[in-house]
Amino acid sequence: AARLSGGENRLVSLPLSRIRVIMKSSPEVSSINQDALFLTAKATELFVQYLATYSYKHGRGKEKNALTYSDLSHTAEECETFQFLADILPKKILASKYLKMLEKEKRDGEVGEDDEEEEEEDEDKAVDEDVGS
Repeated sequence: AARLSGGENRLVSLPLSRIRVIMKSSPEVSSINQDALFLTAKATELFVQYLATYSYKHGRGKEKNALTYSDLSHTAEECETFQFLADILPKKILASKYLKMLEKEKRDGEVGEDDEEEEEEDEDKAVDEDVGS
């Protein structure tokens, strides 16, 4: 593998210092070999390039001659290879729709809590009746 120096042409586009910080954020990593850092950066670049190319080809990007966020999020949802990114690239929704979803979840959560309390009360009554017999 090629060694990187400040004056040499860059072989990777991503900043190695940032990649080093991300790698060191893992508690299992104590030191990082320069070759491992370079290979991680290059692999990351190739992955991002593949994701972008796939999203462009399979999205609406061809029509508009542009890659959009919705193309990326659609790829993350639909393509099995990229499904691990679905949480990172969620579909965009309007704030009003999100607020409605929160309200619905809140109502459903309150109904669920009421049901649990009634079940606990029924269980307590059943225990009291068994003890009283």
